[in-house]
Amino acid sequence: MSHDLAVARAATLKPIAAIAEKIGIPAEALEPYGKYIAKFDGDFLAGLKGRPDGKLVLVTAINPTPAGEGKTTTTVGLGDGLNRIGKRAVIALREPSLGPVFGVKGGATGGGHAQVLPMEAINLHFTGDFHAITSAHNLLSALIDNHIYWGNGLGIDVRRIVWRRVLDMNDRALRATNVGLGGVTNGFAREDGFDITVASEVMACFCLADDLADLEARLSRIVVAYTRAKKPVTAGDLNAAGAMTALLKDAIKPNIVQTIEGSPALIHGGPFANIAHGCNSVIATKAALKLGDYVVTEAGFGADLGAEKFFDIKCRKAGLKPSASVIVATVRALKMNGGVAKADLARENLEALRNGLVNLGRHVANVRSFGVPVVVAINHFTTDSHAEHELIARVCASEFGVEAIQCRHWAEGGKGAEELAEKVVALCEAGTARFAPIYPDDLGLADKIRTVATRIYGAADVAISPKAAADLAAFEAAGFGNLPVCMAKTQYSFSADPTLLGAPSGHVVPVREVRLAAGAGFVVAICGDIMTMPGLPRLPAAEAIHVNRDGQIEGLF
Repeated sequence: MSHDLAVARAATLKPIAAIAEKIGIPAEALEPYGKYIAKFDGDFLAGLKGRPDGKLVLVTAINPTPAGEGKTTTTVGLGDGLNRIGKRAVIALREPSLGPVFGVKGGATGGGHAQVLPMEAINLHFTGDFHAITSAHNLLSALIDNHIYWGNGLGIDVRRIVWRRVLDMNDRALRATNVGLGGVTNGFAREDGFDITVASEVMACFCLADDLADLEARLSRIVVAYTRAKKPVTAGDLNAAGAMTALLKDAIKPNIVQTIEGSPALIHGGPFANIAHGCNSVIATKAALKLGDYVVTEAGFGADLGAEKFFDIKCRKAGLKPSASVIVATVRALKMNGGVAKADLARENLEALRNGLVNLGRHVANVRSFGVPVVVAINHFTTDSHAEHELIARVCASEFGVEAIQCRHWAEGGKGAEELAEKVVALCEAGTARFAPIYPDDLGLADKIRTVATRIYGAADVAISPKAAADLAAFEAAGFGNLPVCMAKTQYSFSADPTLLGAPSGHVVPVREVRLAAGAGFVVAICGDIMTMPGLPRLPAAEAIHVNRDGQIEGLF
């Protein structure tokens, strides 16, 4: 049994009503899913609107490596640390997708003594939100083909259907498919394909909506196809939005769980940051801001993806103003960015660490460019040396102008993150945040893509394919030029090449395709070889997951 799993199994959970009571959610507002998970209802949410907001703190990280960074673990540890020092803190996280749970990552609920529980339930079906999103998305797919079968009154050009199907699983074989085969009664044969549910525009609408009515309005604006005259056809045109909303009526209510130390955590929604916008739901974040003095949330993958989209898409659209940001790094991951192989990471290597720190430095500068103050959290591993931590602290202070705090929340829980919590409070209370997105709404779509690539990725330019350039021009001509852009790019590098570590500069970011997400309210730019339906690795995590003789799930960590 892994250490993380042993810690999770040893924890004593409190009834979820007791956790909710800590932040003023009455028992009558809860809809329990067993003893330790609940949703809270829309009437209670509506009653929160008049309350003042707490301080919003974003936890982000350097580019991920196989060495591990521990962003979710740090988010949980910081929330526990803030509560330990007497602050009323609420944690706001994304729900795990089954794709990475059974693929590369395994569980996604933190680790060690900084976990959200019940771990198995959260990592698997949880409250069924992702199943509801998958069903709503595929209902729209079915309605498109059904409309064409029964006469195609809207004149949909079957060559220009842009709405793909989804599945919450990594399955490369479904990236490109043919549907409607087998004869006249099965409809019209055409090319189709699947994305993973977390890349669905329904997921994006779900996570950016303010309430159920706003969700239905967003769903109705989704562009699913074009006519032969290239006129857009929407979900509203197909009368699909009402039934899709009905499927999402319960899912849209935020989920509340607890950490090992009993801190309340709202876990809701879950778009990936490499192929989608990477943040939990606006509804959960805004609710947390009304319920806590401090809200600790995370954005997916490194700050070049997750934080950029959190700032440029979520905060812009929802009117959120973050007060501080934490950038998580580990000695191991920094050494890997400095050229050390995974097998050699346990050995002290100050030269490689020094070389790898350029990755952290660029992320610090990028987050600050949004007007948000930064503190670095060094997630401690037992193989770290004192000299390595000293080097990080010295370089951060002298070259990056930021404080680096050593954190031991994995081993010690909230106690190990108290120093980080104190620093975060000081940054928030100083009131120096002057948040602003890095590009204005009225900048052209191609220039928005170029701005992110040059200012955040360190690129010299972007290479937009002729088809993508034509599509961007068409989006602007149709009135969508004011939307932000959502970059779909490898999470492992500032470039589109996942093997190019550190802080590369002068590269060109290739944009091979763009997709309009009119309901969500952004334009997706697909860069390089990134796929919106991931594949399983050679040795999937699923092969180690099983149910033991006592009925307990093993292998999720």
